Amino acid sequence: MPQRVSYSAPTIVTDRLVLRAITRADFPALSAIWGDTEAVRFISGKPANEHESWMRLLRYGGLWPLLGFGYWGVEEKATGAYIGEMGLADFHRPYELPVSGVPEAGWILAPQAQGKGYAREALGACLAWADANLMDDRTIAIITPENTASIRLAEQCGYRRDGDVDANGTLLGLWVRNRRAVS
Repeated sequence: MPQRVSYSAPTIVTDRLVLRAITRADFPALSAIWGDTEAVRFISGKPANEHESWMRLLRYGGLWPLLGFGYWGVEEKATGAYIGEMGLADFHRPYELPVSGVPEAGWILAPQAQGKGYAREALGACLAWADANLMDDRTIAIITPENTASIRLAEQCGYRRDGDVDANGTLLGLWVRNRRAVS
C-alpha cells in the first residue's frame, strides 16, 4: 500500500505530456478511446459503450482516495488533447494471481497517439512516481501475449515475464517489475 497517501492524482509534467487527474470533462475523449476497436483490441477485444466508459471514469475517480494511487489522464502538452490513461490499480481481478495486493500497471492510448514514444514517456513518469511514493517494491502488468507493443514497453520500463495467468480460460502474461532491480 502507499507510503504517502494521495487523495487525488498529482500532476506530472514530462517533456511532451501532462499526466493529471481524470475529470468529467474528459469523458467524451475517454469514451471515444474505449469505443475504438483498435485501441481495445488487446485489452477487452470489444469496444466499450457509453455506459461502460462512464463506469470506467467513475472507477478511475475512486482509485486515488481509496488506494492512494490510481490512473492519470494523459494529455499532449503541445495541443492539450486528451490521448489516454496510464496508472496503477488493484482491481481485485476475478481470477487467481500469484501475487496479491501488488499495484498493477495499465495503459491505453488513442490510436493516433501511438508510435510516438508517448507510452514510454508516460509509463516512465508513472513508475518514477510509484518508486518515490509507494511502499511496494513491485508492480505487475498483465499483458495479452499477442500485444507485442505493450510487451516491448513493459520490458523497456523494467518489467520481466514471470509466467502466465489463467484469466478464465485465457492465458495472459504476468510481468513483474522490482524497483530495486531497475534503480
